Amino acid sequence: MKLFEQQELSLYNSLSKKKEKFQPIHEGAVGMYVCGPTVYSNVHLGNCRTFLSFDLVFRYLKHLGYKVRYVRNITDAGHLENDGESGDDPILKKARIEQLEPMEVVQKYSVDFHNVMAQFNALPPSIEPTATGHIIEQIKIVEDIIEKSYAYEKNGSVYFDVVKFNEDHEYGKLSGRQLEDMIANTRELAAQSEKKNPQDFALWKKAEPQHIMRWPSPWSDGFPGWHLECTAMSTKYLGNHFDIHGGGMDLKFPHHECEIAQAEACNNESPVNYWMHANMLTLNGKKMAKSTGNNILPHELFSGENDILSKAFAPTVAKFFMYQAHYRSILDFSKDALEASEKGYFRLMDAYRVLGDIEGGSDSSFNVAEWRQSCYDAMNDDFNSPILIAQLFEAAKFINGLKEGNASITEEDLNLLKKTMHDFLFDVLGLIDAAAEGNADSNKLSGVIDLLISLRNEARANRDFATSDKIRDQLLEMGIQLKDGKDGTTYSLS
Repeated sequence: MKLFEQQELSLYNSLSKKKEKFQPIHEGAVGMYVCGPTVYSNVHLGNCRTFLSFDLVFRYLKHLGYKVRYVRNITDAGHLENDGESGDDPILKKARIEQLEPMEVVQKYSVDFHNVMAQFNALPPSIEPTATGHIIEQIKIVEDIIEKSYAYEKNGSVYFDVVKFNEDHEYGKLSGRQLEDMIANTRELAAQSEKKNPQDFALWKKAEPQHIMRWPSPWSDGFPGWHLECTAMSTKYLGNHFDIHGGGMDLKFPHHECEIAQAEACNNESPVNYWMHANMLTLNGKKMAKSTGNNILPHELFSGENDILSKAFAPTVAKFFMYQAHYRSILDFSKDALEASEKGYFRLMDAYRVLGDIEGGSDSSFNVAEWRQSCYDAMNDDFNSPILIAQLFEAAKFINGLKEGNASITEEDLNLLKKTMHDFLFDVLGLIDAAAEGNADSNKLSGVIDLLISLRNEARANRDFATSDKIRDQLLEMGIQLKDGKDGTTYSLS
């Protein structure tokens, strides 16, 4: 019997705005599509949180025994600024800045994305299609929508007719927006555009002479609209009607709303049963933004080479930190929160390693079977990783009691405890035991450096600058750079 036959999974559906029991279209199989990165810059931590949220979903579904086809695209063309309607294509913009071919930009940042995901120990998707690899499919969908009178051509570009669509369907049902309100709020823009209504969105855009990335179509040499790409790739690999579609909360409108409209216009049925959205990441209580400097990239987090956090954090620690908040809640990155998470991570890993030295006895002072089900109950409740982690800490407390001789366990329960801890720590959460992998124990290293910083601060307070400078210089020789700032001393590993 498969685990999914023993467990009842429910998830929050953004479309119905409530939790629903998960029932896949095909028994024992799940089709899941997640909007992937637009590859014009280094992937940022907010993106990482979204992809790690769906890595957790992917891992848990696989753990339950489902056969999962996970499709996550690469957007390498057509994603314009201003909600995909106008402005520069960010890939072309970066190509001009870096004096590269657009596909060099795509390759450079696709490699960066894959490297970062590998450092986080995220599983690769089953299929990772690119927008440029599916131009033919996208042109076919545009032709179908025009044939069904839900789109119109204007000066070589093709636009989706939202008002016409809304006569037969409901545009705005995912985001909860009313078309009449949207039109009223943007009516003054109508004269500035070749579109019939400001809400109409591009299915195909005629390329300006300077636009390098272009393809022939029945309407013009041009490129597909951003929203169209995901409709083409999701339906090609998962069918016109599939189980789960995920992405960041910021994609709910207009991107996912437009995907629904395109698919319904083509196939006259709702494309997805369950829409899932991961929430945003903030840094020190503020929105992450490069323009304000309140931003940190994964490699800066892992190396400690930043002016925001006091030290480096291992990828698996950062991942553990993210999973201590539910995927639908806003999560704030901060020095104190990361350090607390790091201590918790090492406490769990230490407890897991202790299990290898424990021997079973004649009785158990901990109901392992009941505890194990509570772990599943947490994940079955909309992938509630913080509750799961709380249950793992309960087990760690019991394991420490076993180590100290204050608790007992039978051999059978011991084996079940070991298996369950392994399953949830490594298979479901996808963590890595840094010490077991032979990496430096960053917890001990950071403790030593913090002690040396404290001694240096004491020396400076006593005006013993010779000792203060000696600590700084000798650490630098070992590749550890101290940085004095208004909030105290931080360090980075060079």
